[in-house]
Amino acid sequence: MDEQERRRRKARFKSALKRNAFGWGLMLIPLALFAFFVWVPMVRNFILSFQDNYFDQNFVGFANFEAIFNDGTFLKALGNTFLYILFSLLIGYLVPVFLGFLLSEVFHLKGLFRVLLYLPCMISGIAVVFLFSTMYGDSSTDLFNVILIGLGGDPLPWKGSTSLIIPLIVLAMTWRGAGSTALIYLSSFQSVDDSMYEAARMDGASPWQRFIKITAPSLKATLITLFVLQIISVFQVFYEPLVIGPKGGPLDSSMSLLLLSYLYAFEEFEHGKSAAVAIVLVLIIGAFTLAYRLLLRVLEDPSKKKKTKKKQEMGK
Repeated sequence: MDEQERRRRKARFKSALKRNAFGWGLMLIPLALFAFFVWVPMVRNFILSFQDNYFDQNFVGFANFEAIFNDGTFLKALGNTFLYILFSLLIGYLVPVFLGFLLSEVFHLKGLFRVLLYLPCMISGIAVVFLFSTMYGDSSTDLFNVILIGLGGDPLPWKGSTSLIIPLIVLAMTWRGAGSTALIYLSSFQSVDDSMYEAARMDGASPWQRFIKITAPSLKATLITLFVLQIISVFQVFYEPLVIGPKGGPLDSSMSLLLLSYLYAFEEFEHGKSAAVAIVLVLIIGAFTLAYRLLLRVLEDPSKKKKTKKKQEMGK
């Protein structure tokens, strides 16, 4: 009986292999390229984090990790990362939600507003950063200072301020990326049953009440997903603090982990420390991703859990 079952499994495997051979053939080259350009560098980076540098590949154990945690610049960049998260959630997360909700309330020229909202996303990120860098200039003829002077104030050294530099960088990032996120929210808003909105309007509910009572509960999964993606995107801040203000900001006030990894590798040529920073970054992002998955399980609809259990029992 066992021999027959083994033969059947072997026959089924061969049959499936023949049916899918063409598909696997098509996927082979992309998979090889993906492995070469993604997995091989990741493995090499992991190994490098335990070596002296790229050219002198002597294993030094955890010395690179000990060195970065004893480096004040790394600790400053780590602290800055959480400041980036704070301002990114206050500005970069809430603004697209607000814009998406406003668009869902518009009845005329909605297509035009969508295009206008998405236009900044089509501009190169580095071009946006250079644009805002000139707006944040310290001269009295730069845009922000012109506005301040027009309101009767005095010009400020925007890029030279240790307290303003991170909010200014987040503002530039939000201007470029808010449109695409707002359109994601808009599509989610439109998936909510219109009859619920109509009933709320008939009852005299304001837009804010409709958002709190109808929209937000219906889009809980989308809001949580984009919340976590917003946090993860903050860890990818690289060229923004390189362009806006001095390199890493005044007194490293805008230094990010990615920028520090770049400076370790290409200015100080300490490749092992650069790789160690990247590993720390991966661990932090992995922790946020794990927390996100656990949060989704906790907030999962009980009715969906019951359906999943029933399907599993039927499968058995």
